[in-house]
Amino acid sequence: MEREEIDRELAAAQEVLALTSAAHLAYTAIDGTPRVVVVGFHWTSDEFVISTAVTAPKVAALAARPEVALAIDAGDTPGGARSLSVRGQATVEIVDGVVPEYLAAARRSMDSDAAAKFEQNVRRMYDRMARIAIRPTWVRFYDFGAGRMPRFLKELAARSQMTEADWAD
Repeated sequence: MEREEIDRELAAAQEVLALTSAAHLAYTAIDGTPRVVVVGFHWTSDEFVISTAVTAPKVAALAARPEVALAIDAGDTPGGARSLSVRGQATVEIVDGVVPEYLAAARRSMDSDAAAKFEQNVRRMYDRMARIAIRPTWVRFYDFGAGRMPRFLKELAARSQMTEADWAD
């Protein structure tokens, strides 16, 4: 997928990215089997950053096999279901202390007092963290209420003479 198309898809998904900081991360485990885990993320406008303990199983797995997929779901909101699908390459970096994007993601869902307490506890818990950065190589934003759906569904709807308005009802 070309960079311009990735950027267009991400631009269309800005509201979804602003509404949620949770995603499903799919990767291949060390034993070769697929895994999907719920993760918190922070979007930097360039990469999705996931932070975790250095001992988390996904750290070694991603270092060995960096190909990943993310599914970010805004749920069934007014106007229809919206989600963002991302494929990319993960890089893993072990950092001293707490990954700044970890705190930034947490602050999005907390008031200032709760965020301060959270940060204090996190700094006591982690002397090192794994920073997993995912650069998108393929992105698709789906907004079913606005008619942004997979091509195969559009084709199926067209054959059945459904309109985008039918999907929004």
